[in-house]
Amino acid sequence: MWFFLVGAVFIAIGIMVQVFKWYFLISGYNTMPKEKKAKVDTKGLGRLMGIYSYFNGSVFIVLGVLDVLGLEPNVPAVAVIFCISTVCMLIRAQKYDGNIYDEKGKLRKGEAVKIVLSIGITAITLIFVLVLLFFSTQDTKVTVTEEGLRIHGMYGGFYAWESIDDVKLMGELPTIRIRTNGSAVGSKLKGYFKTKELGSVKLHVDTKSSPFVFLYTEKGITIFNLKDAEETKKVYEDILRLRK
Repeated sequence: MWFFLVGAVFIAIGIMVQVFKWYFLISGYNTMPKEKKAKVDTKGLGRLMGIYSYFNGSVFIVLGVLDVLGLEPNVPAVAVIFCISTVCMLIRAQKYDGNIYDEKGKLRKGEAVKIVLSIGITAITLIFVLVLLFFSTQDTKVTVTEEGLRIHGMYGGFYAWESIDDVKLMGELPTIRIRTNGSAVGSKLKGYFKTKELGSVKLHVDTKSSPFVFLYTEKGITIFNLKDAEETKKVYEDILRLRK
């Protein structure tokens, strides 16, 4: 449901900026001195922000609809769209700033470096977030050896057989209360979460694909599953066989 929430927030911001003219919501403009604000085409900038917000809000709402219908939303692709639209918006937004461009539409002296630096930092940040998002949405992969079990990827680790106190195959997850350190993208949960029944646990799960393997170790509880239910069951059986 968070897709709908994010989409609604985007659209609400677009309406507040474009329709109600709450320009103080625009980052950068709200901290300008009064004399610099006077040189900004707020109507044009507000219209641009509205288009940007409506577009991205609609994309997230479509994601929500796909999720409700049981279809798997392509979150990384949407993240790419969001990054591209954000960079394009930032580039276009400079045209409405009279402090950067003069009356003839030409860059004022020294402003080109500031624009490149600002957009460059934003682009790098978005790419970093995109990379994290990509790895967060990858299916869990495990390797079973004679020594133990390795969970690959973000928040992964190695679990020697002697460190595993108990293992269970469960059809449901405990009730998740809050994410403390990890990622939650759609049905993919990775990292540390607080639960009602078990307290703090580490998850590597797709909540839409049961069953789940519960590892009770000396360092806490780790829960994981694989993309295919039969693969999850096979890994569980391997664990039972090898940890004896």
